[in-house]
Amino acid sequence: MSHSVNPAAPRQVAPLLSLAARFLRAGQPAEAIAPLRDAALIEPFNAIIQHDLGLACLETGNLSDAIAALQWAVASNPRYADAHFRLGIALEKLGDIRGAILAYDRATKLEASLTEAWFRAGALVYTLGHRDEAIGCFRRAAATGGRTSFGRLGKARALLIEDRNNEAEQVLREMLVADPRNAMAYDSLGNLLSDLGRFEEARACFERAISIAPMLAGTYYDLVRCRPITQEDHGLIAQMEGALATPGLEVSHRLRLHLAIGKAADDLGNYELAMRHFDAADSVRRSAGSFNSSAFSAETDRLTARCTREWISRAAELGSSDATPVLIIGMPRSGTTLVEQIVSSHPEVGAGGELNFWNERGAAWHRDAAGNEKSFVRKAVGDYLSVLRAIAPKAARVTDKMPFNFLWAGLIHVAFPQALIIHCRRAAVDTALSIHQTHFHPTFAFPTGGTELVEYFHTYQRLVDHWRSVIPSDRFLEVDYEDLTSSPEPIIRRIIAGCGLPWHDACLSPERNPRAVKTPSKWQTRQPIYRSSVAKWRRYEPWLGPLRALISDTA
Repeated sequence: MSHSVNPAAPRQVAPLLSLAARFLRAGQPAEAIAPLRDAALIEPFNAIIQHDLGLACLETGNLSDAIAALQWAVASNPRYADAHFRLGIALEKLGDIRGAILAYDRATKLEASLTEAWFRAGALVYTLGHRDEAIGCFRRAAATGGRTSFGRLGKARALLIEDRNNEAEQVLREMLVADPRNAMAYDSLGNLLSDLGRFEEARACFERAISIAPMLAGTYYDLVRCRPITQEDHGLIAQMEGALATPGLEVSHRLRLHLAIGKAADDLGNYELAMRHFDAADSVRRSAGSFNSSAFSAETDRLTARCTREWISRAAELGSSDATPVLIIGMPRSGTTLVEQIVSSHPEVGAGGELNFWNERGAAWHRDAAGNEKSFVRKAVGDYLSVLRAIAPKAARVTDKMPFNFLWAGLIHVAFPQALIIHCRRAAVDTALSIHQTHFHPTFAFPTGGTELVEYFHTYQRLVDHWRSVIPSDRFLEVDYEDLTSSPEPIIRRIIAGCGLPWHDACLSPERNPRAVKTPSKWQTRQPIYRSSVAKWRRYEPWLGPLRALISDTA
């Protein structure tokens, strides 16, 4: 970038930078912003000044100004690795996942030893469903970081993705021996232990993480989900409400903290307080961006127009006869985790969890209506089977319980006409209320409350009505949560038969399934099948607001 140089600029800038440096050394980044901003006005193309201004804004939570300054820094010096790295952090905090990944990629290409950039990139690409790429990033973090915190965490995360949980636990425990005040290690270990159903140990880890680093207040969300909160947890709600007042608390932690207080209040039967915090969490979500219900409805109409009965009937011509995949779809919080636990309790089934594969391939197919469908489907089939076989090489069936695959059920059936699609249904208002109470990663673009959630649910129902009319009924099995929890055995037998598997009694006890569960339902999945969540909306009836419109809807 070419620019003219003001000869007097260095003399004008020097005292401003000196003042800013004093503030930064004193741990006062907010006070450093004004002199750095003044210096940047004098030397707008000074990449170091723009970087330092961006970093000060980042540390005070001023993300828009941080991004603007850091973008100036990388424009002024495209080879400034640290500026790309910190731009990635700012974009990540803002929720721009793909922008953050791109910034981390540029940073590591310029300086391959940036361990934290590798680690952060790995965490983000994993949320997008790129398992192998995430493992690669975490291994690079481990290789470049060695025995540093992010190096060890990278090693642990790679092992976790590969389901080498015992080795990951050993790495984290060794890390805590070497660095007993590492809050991130406690948080990671707590999540691993809760995934494995070791909830009391997990809770102790979460408590330790929060005590070391109060700014990790969002960890309360994981803590309260380790078991129901009781009167013996006296003071916990007040403690969490106090944490909401923490200066500089990040938006993501504030959101999770509201949900944590809501969950604790729900456990204690204070539904008015619970709903107040669930609504507050939804307001925080909305501040990050709105959901366009009209656009979603229009795109759904495009899907149904393309996936006609005639097109679906070409499945045998276009797709594969492989019956390995078992797709478990439906609205989030409709019982998909329970169904996957049931199916994967069978010794011939591997559990894939929530795979992002079809969200990406489906979106690409949806954009390119004029493309060569035969070659597209053929490649998708090969790539998807490679993903499933990497998860469970010897399994006869492998589950994929990404709920949002309800968008792509037609495409999935055409690709795998012998695969079973299990559609999980639950009473509309109970489903919506549970969504309203749950944290979802920002990469999932869907509403969590208000009229937008009601409209989303109605659009989802319209789309699933279409799939029901065009996909053969023996490949589109519908399971009602209320029926499954009231009379489990006949429903479970129907599910296993639909999968084309011999009966196995282990499927009747999904709570004994030892696999790691990484969804918000991890505590519930360790309990025998129960009905206490049926008609839960009645406890919240006075405070349902717009969700009340769903009471009359069937599951």
